[in-house]
Amino acid sequence: MEAAVAELAEHDSFERRVGYRFADAGLLTEALSHRSWCHERSVEQQTGSQVASNERLEFLGDAVLGLCVCQLAVTRWPDLGPGDLSAVRSAVVNAGALAEAARRCELGPALLLGKGEAATGGADKESILADGLEAVLGAVFLDGGLAAARDIVERLMGERLAEAASEPGTREAKNRLQELVARQFGAEPTYDVSSSGPAHRPRFVAAARILDEVWGRGEGSTKRAAERRAAQAACTRLEDLDDPPVDAEEPAHG
Repeated sequence: MEAAVAELAEHDSFERRVGYRFADAGLLTEALSHRSWCHERSVEQQTGSQVASNERLEFLGDAVLGLCVCQLAVTRWPDLGPGDLSAVRSAVVNAGALAEAARRCELGPALLLGKGEAATGGADKESILADGLEAVLGAVFLDGGLAAARDIVERLMGERLAEAASEPGTREAKNRLQELVARQFGAEPTYDVSSSGPAHRPRFVAAARILDEVWGRGEGSTKRAAERRAAQAACTRLEDLDDPPVDAEEPAHG
């Protein structure tokens, strides 16, 4: 009896931590039920049938997570192409990122684990946390719909998503420019970046400089996207060193 009361209290606390209140509490219980706990419960009850684990909800949650991440990435960063979007998804939809998010909302203490699994630190194992969070997302989707699941993904993984979105496409252009500048000038490029617009939808303008001269400009919805475009523009100009550098006061182009 005491164990059941403690379990309910922990589930209630977890709902507050994750920021969602279930209409169907049974879905949350299923999402938190690891197969090791379900096996022990089935043996104890001697029913001959297996108590439902969170594996089915995990299967659903994997698809829900992927859709939420893709929707957030497409709507937030219109500059990213399909290849970059795929890289963003891969950076967020993986066991390490999921486990990190699960620890953020303290999922581990809420999981229902078998005695053996609990004794070996199962509540902090990366695979168990990742699977558990996917199961929770699947349960939230069934209970409250896609918008509710997306809110949780954004709350728990938004920072990592933004970091991932700032990287695709940037590394290649900037590295290429750095190599060209080192080879042709024996120096390193630098970037001047300014921003404008509202905080929720800023626009960035970057200028790629070589030896204090502007060789390329770029704009984007993120700082790195603007730097990427500036680097790409500078790389193009470096193919013909007979062209003079872009005048520092020249209006920016998209």
